[in-house]
Amino acid sequence: MMLSNTENPARLIVCERRGRWAAALRRELAGVGVRVWETRTPDGCRRELEASPASFVVLQLDRDAIETLRFLSGLRRDFPAARFAVVSERDQAAFEMPFREAGVVHFIFSPRRAGLLARMACRHLAQVPPPRQSFSERLWASLPWGDDGAR
Repeated sequence: MMLSNTENPARLIVCERRGRWAAALRRELAGVGVRVWETRTPDGCRRELEASPASFVVLQLDRDAIETLRFLSGLRRDFPAARFAVVSERDQAAFEMPFREAGVVHFIFSPRRAGLLARMACRHLAQVPPPRQSFSERLWASLPWGDDGAR
């Protein structure tokens, strides 16, 4: 099953400082056609969600768990169609239950388990309905040569 962001307005967004989780997800998603959108800051994550509000977001738990929980709660309120997973280090395992209660679909410690996260993201992205298009947009998109701008 090939997914692309032109067919599906949702994205797989990874918000982390170093890129370790994004790299693990890219390895798991090789050949599937799902692009990983990386951001390093909460503001960048919010901008990506504004562009694609039904995205699957992988959010790294910062050292300040309370602030991360507040940020997540705001995102869930502002983007109800999005789904969120939290990644962290094993020493932050005690925070799993508060984040699960806040609505995350998964809380994971090891990039070796990124396969499960990738499957969850693919399932979510496949269920997001395509954007509404006018009749002429659908017609142009269905033509074998696509929309080359010559209308």
